[in-house]
Amino acid sequence: MATHEILAATNAVVTLDVALPGIVWPWLVTVNMWAKSIGTGVIFMLFLLIKKYPNQVGNLRFQVTVVSIVFIHIFLLFTLADLHQPFRMWHIFFYPNVTSAIAVGAWMATAFVGLLFLLAFLSFVKKNDVAFDKTLAWVVALAIPVTLYTAGLMSQCTARELWQMPTESAQMIFAALLSGSAFMILVFGNKLDWEVNKSLSRILALSAFISFILYMSEYVFGPMKAEELAAVLEYIKGDGEYAVMFWIGQWMAYLLPIFFIVLSRINKSKPILKFAAILALVGLWIVKHVWLMIPQLLPMS
Repeated sequence: MATHEILAATNAVVTLDVALPGIVWPWLVTVNMWAKSIGTGVIFMLFLLIKKYPNQVGNLRFQVTVVSIVFIHIFLLFTLADLHQPFRMWHIFFYPNVTSAIAVGAWMATAFVGLLFLLAFLSFVKKNDVAFDKTLAWVVALAIPVTLYTAGLMSQCTARELWQMPTESAQMIFAALLSGSAFMILVFGNKLDWEVNKSLSRILALSAFISFILYMSEYVFGPMKAEELAAVLEYIKGDGEYAVMFWIGQWMAYLLPIFFIVLSRINKSKPILKFAAILALVGLWIVKHVWLMIPQLLPMS
């Protein structure tokens, strides 16, 4: 045997490629996705208000920016907490890998946070609304891939048919629109005219309706696509382990908010609208948690 072949053999790296039993992504990842949806969603809503109701924005530029900073850092904190080697996260930046959704997501999230702090500086220190609004357009453009990043990460999981990129991407976008509009109604609704609240409620209702249709499409037609997907969905059907939690989430996040939004518009009631927003935010967490858990319950062998 040649010398170089002996050296190669003695320095071999052995990799054991087996399925990991049990839950790999726990509730920490649910909080991660939920907080990210709010952090990006409120930025989408702020951009809408500036374009459509500029006279209503006032001090909301700085306040909404702070909300986004807080929730994006919750997203980053829980992402870090879920990493098996959190103290090695600096490798993402010093050993870049463009094929890794985690690496690309970390770069985008870092740039997003940097721009958010720039927005805070422009609104609180400089008080320059013109510069803020121009910068906000770039922040919104970056918020879209930051919102979609988790869908790319989940779609890389092998043998998880439920987490396919096209459907997950749509769910992430509408989750951001739903949570962003719900948060704006809940926290800032009293500072805004009824017409602005109506516009936010329309976004909330439409996002809830489309999200419900997406989940029901997977629920009804998913089993026709793959046996693995049919087995996963059994966890939320009939006497499935997550059936009750799944339907509670669907009603709280999507169906009841639509009902209360209609009721609030009939009565021109902000309290009813705020109740719909609370249901949507709590229900979204439940929906995300169920959708995260059930594919991990299916044995890979």
